[in-house]
Amino acid sequence: QVHLVQSGGGLVQAGGSLKLSCAKSGVTFSTHGMGWFRQGPGKEREFVASVSWSGGSTYYADSVKGRFTISRDNAKSTIYLQMNSLKPEDTAIYYCALKFGGGRVGADADYWGQGTQVTVSS
Repeated sequence: QVHLVQSGGGLVQAGGSLKLSCAKSGVTFSTHGMGWFRQGPGKEREFVASVSWSGGSTYYADSVKGRFTISRDNAKSTIYLQMNSLKPEDTAIYYCALKFGGGRVGADADYWGQGTQVTVSS
């Protein structure tokens, strides 16, 4: 059984930084990707970033390019989202996701984390 466990998040002032983590377990196939989505108040869930687990290819939403960095630690079976220069519009619940197969992780991901709140105050 695949499990994704998230940590990190919290409250930060605009311009600040936060780091999210997502640890996976129970994954037996090497061809998969992991990523981050977010859902702001009154908004639909949107893609933030994803990484290919085997090749390390990364994908970013235009809204976070240059500010957010997704990375992976194979030994710890964990991905991270380093968020810098945070803006109030980044306020959302952030979800980790895993999808088997190649390419960018989409909203049709196979597994989801529990979600974590990120609040950016102005």
